[in-house]
Amino acid sequence: MKKETREYNYDWMLWTIISAAANSLDGTQKEFESLKRVIPNFRNVLDAMLRHGEPGVLFMKMAAEYLTDIMTAHASGKKICIGTFVSAKHLFFAFDNVVPVWAEIMTVFGTLALKKGTAEYMDYCCEVGFTETSCSAQRGSFGAYLAGLAEKPDFLVCGSPGICDTNANAVQFLSSYLDLPMFQLNFPSKLTGKRNDDYHRKDYKAMIAFVEEQSGSRLNEERLRGVLEEQKRQDELTIELYDLIRLKPCPVPPIFTLFIYAGRLSMPGRKSYTAVLESMLKVVRDNAAKGHAGTTSKKERARLLMCYIDHYTTDARFWEWIDSQEISLLPTLIFTFFNEGVNYAEGRADEAYHIDTSNLDTMIDSLADINSRMPMVKQLRGPYDAPGMWRDDLLFMSKIMKPDFLVYIGSMGCRNSWGANKLLQRDCEREGIPTMLLFADAFDDRVSSWEHCVDKISEFMHVRGILS
Repeated sequence: MKKETREYNYDWMLWTIISAAANSLDGTQKEFESLKRVIPNFRNVLDAMLRHGEPGVLFMKMAAEYLTDIMTAHASGKKICIGTFVSAKHLFFAFDNVVPVWAEIMTVFGTLALKKGTAEYMDYCCEVGFTETSCSAQRGSFGAYLAGLAEKPDFLVCGSPGICDTNANAVQFLSSYLDLPMFQLNFPSKLTGKRNDDYHRKDYKAMIAFVEEQSGSRLNEERLRGVLEEQKRQDELTIELYDLIRLKPCPVPPIFTLFIYAGRLSMPGRKSYTAVLESMLKVVRDNAAKGHAGTTSKKERARLLMCYIDHYTTDARFWEWIDSQEISLLPTLIFTFFNEGVNYAEGRADEAYHIDTSNLDTMIDSLADINSRMPMVKQLRGPYDAPGMWRDDLLFMSKIMKPDFLVYIGSMGCRNSWGANKLLQRDCEREGIPTMLLFADAFDDRVSSWEHCVDKISEFMHVRGILS
């Protein structure tokens, strides 16, 4: 790692950039334009997020709140728990003195905000012993923690054994290298049924005991109730958004899909995320009433569904390009959460979670159900073509959203998905849905440049007659 990279802590840089940007939005337009002149590496991201008005402003403020919680944790006498996005954050928000930090979220902040993305942090992981074939979604931020360039976590929670072996190994490596206690959640290969429910809940209660021991505090029942009641409201808003997404033209701006799942992964059950959803819904309702697409031009030339994750290239260029091509971006499959009543869970009620805040036991059961249906945890816990797994979810989502084509991208470390994506492509093509595999890394442009990705997607659309 270069000496210059060690000058500032990774999380501090993200916090200062995003907090300054969020605070500037309270000023005048002249002040904001002045700020943009001195932030060339973040200007395009701000433009992409703020183009649709209030939702982008609220999203930036929510992101600043998330990072402020992390940067002020130790000074406030709180403990930092680090882990990966497949562990639902609701539990940790129900403690008075625990701040959760998820690796993938911190990595994406880096790819969006920093000029060179997170490449040096990824490489530093390999310098200290990681395999270079491990997932870049964790390495992008874990490199900073391994190098001592971030607020040191107090304990770790891993939520993806089997579902993603590189994910699990990354957390185990961090635990060993920094000599920190770690808890490992486990998941049966099937999602539903009493035996599986019992396992999830017993395992989840063990994790609660671990967090209580490490934090030195007890789970706050009233705080948990507040978080889950807020989640109910967020689920209601999400249900309407997903119904509106089905319209042709799709009235949802491409960048809004990022807002939906980034908020859910970082601030579930928090009022700041509710405000983002409410604001987005106003914009989307207005577009729908006018018959407008969500793109900047208000037109829809094609509908794209990413059948795994989005591409997190620097400067938010993925969403900018999608918008410029007048393509509607439908919900990314791996970021479906299966809340009760959402359209992609129709006819599969047992695969959706239900929130019951009657008492502490019902709330803990609800948390376990939410966690067991987190993205990737649900779709990749067993064979890709088993009931309720990746193929079922993708084909059902395609049936109701009616995309013109599907694109797969993951990380070079996504061994479970790379082991099945050719089969998935075959099954989707048999259903008449043009499906492309993009041989790139969603978090590391060095594997395949963004320009190369654009060329391949454009060529695919031309050859398949999706766009002339």
